[in-house]
Amino acid sequence: MATAPVSRPGLHQIALVVGALALAGGLYALPKGIVKPKESKAALNRDATRTAAPDGGGSATNGDKTEASSGPRPAETGTVAGADEHAGHNHAEGEHDAGTSSAAAPHTQATADQRRELNGLLAQYRAASGGAARRPLEAALAKGYTAVQRYDSAGYYLTAIATAQPAAQAWQQAAESYLLAAKFANKIERKKMLDARAGELFQKVLARDPNNVSAKADLGLTLMTSDAPMRGVGMLREVLEQDSTNEKVLYYLGTLAIESNQYDKAAARFNQLVRHHPRNVEGQFYLGVMLARLKRGPAARAAFARAKALSNDPALAASIQEELAKLSS
Repeated sequence: MATAPVSRPGLHQIALVVGALALAGGLYALPKGIVKPKESKAALNRDATRTAAPDGGGSATNGDKTEASSGPRPAETGTVAGADEHAGHNHAEGEHDAGTSSAAAPHTQATADQRRELNGLLAQYRAASGGAARRPLEAALAKGYTAVQRYDSAGYYLTAIATAQPAAQAWQQAAESYLLAAKFANKIERKKMLDARAGELFQKVLARDPNNVSAKADLGLTLMTSDAPMRGVGMLREVLEQDSTNEKVLYYLGTLAIESNQYDKAAARFNQLVRHHPRNVEGQFYLGVMLARLKRGPAARAAFARAKALSNDPALAASIQEELAKLSS
């Protein structure tokens, strides 16, 4: 069965708004612009390994020299980690704000109770004597960091679980967490690092479960920010050949068409997506945005109306209202 673009409850709405803002400002990053000219392949490969840490790599990674890491710090400090706070020193596990929004992870959020719970779990984790004692704590930390949208930190603990108990499902959970972190990365260097890490883990999934089309589609997406983007496109098309209505691949191909400014192709992909999966909120919204860009106002309004009817998320409603205002101007 085909899977939705984002499987965790509520996250599709957040990703939707992030994409909508990027589109509205014309800031959507092109795949060819992912790598900075001065970044060597060796440095990127090294950073992909370092980012697999509780704090997302911190200042140790090349891509994070000008941004805060997205990991947690003790909640009692009550401050947001800035770039200067990361220069010249390393961080122990959990030494970042557990959920306070920062420039590196503006989408994250946590209540005081969530921060206290995470800090308590981190203290138990550091005090645990061995791997067996850490397993349940790793699961709890992964769940806690997912709840506050610190997906790279969640990925770290999910990877530890999969390493101790290798199985396709365990590797896939870790890979999907890093993929979510990459989707929310606000620096192209960091997105590339997180995509690379996710890709490594999706390959472990496919080594154990070669017929896992969801993992294959996600691996294809991660390759779009690698040195072999056409290989990624090929993998997505292979999945589509096996399942011509695959929800995830149709969504990915639509967003990739947006990134290359092929709005007509993007509209066609999203139209195909919502025809087979009419309750896909992202598909309905992006279809509306693309139709608006193509000056097809009535059809765009209809798509926005369908998207709004599928969700009561206020941020989504605000984005739709903004797009409708543009159509009326």
